Amino acid sequence: MNRFAVTFLLLTTSVTYSQDRNPEKFKSVYERQDVSLQTNPKSQFWRGAPSVYAEVDTQGNALPSYRTEIRSRWTKENLYLLYICPYEELYLKPAPDPGLETNRLWNWDVAELFIGSDAHNIRRYKEFEISPQGEWIDLDIDLDLPDHTVGWKWNSGFKVAARIDPKTKTWYGAMRIPFGAIDQRPPAPGNTFRVNLFRTQGPPARQKQIAWKAPLTDTFHTPERFGELELVRHK
Repeated sequence: MNRFAVTFLLLTTSVTYSQDRNPEKFKSVYERQDVSLQTNPKSQFWRGAPSVYAEVDTQGNALPSYRTEIRSRWTKENLYLLYICPYEELYLKPAPDPGLETNRLWNWDVAELFIGSDAHNIRRYKEFEISPQGEWIDLDIDLDLPDHTVGWKWNSGFKVAARIDPKTKTWYGAMRIPFGAIDQRPPAPGNTFRVNLFRTQGPPARQKQIAWKAPLTDTFHTPERFGELELVRHK
């Protein structure tokens, strides 16, 4: 086997390994009562949640320095997510106002959830974003519109909390999303959603785009590549 063939095989194997080691399902574990939003992964609430990791770029290449842990829990009313985000340098919007929705927040450092409950029309789903400064935006996405970003005028009623730990160079972001904003079904064990998890990190010249399921395109908005989130009773 010539050197080119060996190199190609190693690269292909590396990409495939990065993709295959992530589970197809992201499991969200039931909690009886709603809680105030917490960003401490060692809290009792978050200790009971399994993890998945956003750790590849948009083409499926491993990004070990930016391996982002995501956990989820659910109650009868809400879906919760926690993002644990290691960083090298933060790219933050000047003069943040977490009290108001921040349009085009995706131009800065963010963690994102794309989630859809309509298995028949995967081009319709919701998008939720949080920044290290606690800014937020939610969007009702319809990819058949000329400009799907008009969906930012939709309001889900979701809540966020965030904090930055400069000593460990990690930021934490938590979301609480009302089920009524993302699904017509009452929440129950076994319910599934089409989801993907993303993160954007760093200034434009050194920006990293980090994914759970690599879209294999130049946009996060590739619903054909979404994974699955399942509501479960126990871990």
